[in-house]
Amino acid sequence: MKNKILFFLVWLGALSLVPISILSNTPLSRALTNYSTISNFVQRFLGLTAFTLLFFQIVLGAFMEKWTNKFGGWIFRFHIIEGVLIYILIILHPLSFMFFNYFTRHGLDPFFVFTYFCVLCPTRIDFYQTLGRVSFWLINITVWAGLLRATTPYMRVNWRKFHILNYLVFVLIGAHSIGIGTDIGTPPFSFFHGPALAVVGFIIISKIFVFAKTWFARETSKKTFNP
Repeated sequence: MKNKILFFLVWLGALSLVPISILSNTPLSRALTNYSTISNFVQRFLGLTAFTLLFFQIVLGAFMEKWTNKFGGWIFRFHIIEGVLIYILIILHPLSFMFFNYFTRHGLDPFFVFTYFCVLCPTRIDFYQTLGRVSFWLINITVWAGLLRATTPYMRVNWRKFHILNYLVFVLIGAHSIGIGTDIGTPPFSFFHGPALAVVGFIIISKIFVFAKTWFARETSKKTFNP
């Protein structure tokens, strides 16, 4: 029980950084000025919250067996619920951007918000928005892979291969937030954003190292038994 309380204190503490940082940049009285400022405020809140939850999701998922041994089976159930919440936030984030464009007289264009991709983008903002769109569609793949593993034999065996995309999603969202985020450099969220990227980067490197080590050992074993 003590471990459970400690976990939720850390989890809620990290989430509390989101409204504190946003409100320090945009007081509520100014955020509620009109529909465009409201939608922008909501968009920023959804984005930072999704980033924070995705960080916890990756840290939990990467070492789920160890966390389960430490905290118990409830942590896996929490992991699933948090994943659903993240997916909802990641859907609502671009939707709030779509309404922001509408309220700022740029039209209600879902195709621009969800499907406008560019490589040699005309502006820096277009490039970082493209990273956000790519991460949106990638997380759709990982979510559906997880859902279909219960009903599809192929996914039951291979869903983890798709789940690895969550690491790429986090990296893309991190780059997206660095490029166009208005609150990531504002304390106290700035004290979380950089270390979160570093921790996930370390996890990715460690996973690659373990995979390479396993692959090398397997190939060496094949050569030993099949000279």
